[in-house]
Amino acid sequence: RKTAKFHFECGAYQKARDILENYISLFAKPPAPSNTEEDEMEDYKTNKPQNNEKEDIGNPNIYYLKSVDSNLLQVLWGRLACEILVEGWEAASVALDAVKAALEIMVSTGQMSALDALSERTWLLHWSLFVYWNNSAKGGLEQLVELFHTERYKQAITTNAPHLLRYLTAAVLLCKRRITKKAAAGSNAEARRLMKNLTNVMQDCDYSDPIVEFVNCLCVKFDFESAQTKLQECEKVLDADFFLCKQTGLFMEEARVFVFENYCRIHNKIDLAALGKKLAMDENEAERWIVDLIRNADLDAKIDSEEGCVVMGGTVQSVYEQVMERTRDLNVRSATMAQNLDTLLNNARKEKAKKERESME
Repeated sequence: RKTAKFHFECGAYQKARDILENYISLFAKPPAPSNTEEDEMEDYKTNKPQNNEKEDIGNPNIYYLKSVDSNLLQVLWGRLACEILVEGWEAASVALDAVKAALEIMVSTGQMSALDALSERTWLLHWSLFVYWNNSAKGGLEQLVELFHTERYKQAITTNAPHLLRYLTAAVLLCKRRITKKAAAGSNAEARRLMKNLTNVMQDCDYSDPIVEFVNCLCVKFDFESAQTKLQECEKVLDADFFLCKQTGLFMEEARVFVFENYCRIHNKIDLAALGKKLAMDENEAERWIVDLIRNADLDAKIDSEEGCVVMGGTVQSVYEQVMERTRDLNVRSATMAQNLDTLLNNARKEKAKKERESME
């Protein structure tokens, strides 16, 4: 560990990473390599007994370590730092998951207090920005949204790091359409759920900047004039942000689509000149942009060139979508209800036993 730290401080991050990988392997218990078909046939011919007992292996989420303590947690943090600095984003994502799993194990086994766990999760959220934003093309943003919406990490954001709401908001806007395309039958239920979760976090956080305010104006206040002003401010904020500067063009495009979607929800007929102002574009540019959007996104809309307006078609949520949306968290709610009921019954039994002992005395 000291040798790895020395190389790390000297800037030899690849060397430090290799040393930490070897150090972790000393405590790991990976599965034995499976026998090939030729080996199995040889064993059968020589009547060699086969071992059918279950292998004693470590946790695959933390490099097959069987247990974790504070020292190994520091090693896992060190490996994550090395993976980030050598820009191995796939390996860094694995290292991030290992630290996350190790934290939960230490909390569940009582090796870490709730306050220390909150602090560690807050640090993990900050380090995850390097991993996920640099791996955004390979699903990094979807992973970031999933992590930030996890209950324990949502608590860390609202308590210790409300400024991270900027990155959650930007990630949701950037990956919303990708997630919607992956959903069954082109359903918009997943996009609505994402925005609903985001607005819930926004209400719990005492933080504001142009990116957050832009979504707040559209989804909560339905104030398109203020949203237009905030959208113009967003471009300056994005250019100055270390993580978001490379996503400025894509963010502005997705933000305009988001404005268009919300504007179309409450209007059946939209004037191109008025819509262009909302999108910070002139009328001709807005018309070309909407034509491309209708063509690429399969929107139920058409442009009336004579009147200079967009005519929207009716969209009705199918019964299948309604059922899927309302029953999405049914298993989680049922498990929570069963757990709460079990706790109540245990408390009632303890109270009854206590009263019986007191009556006997």
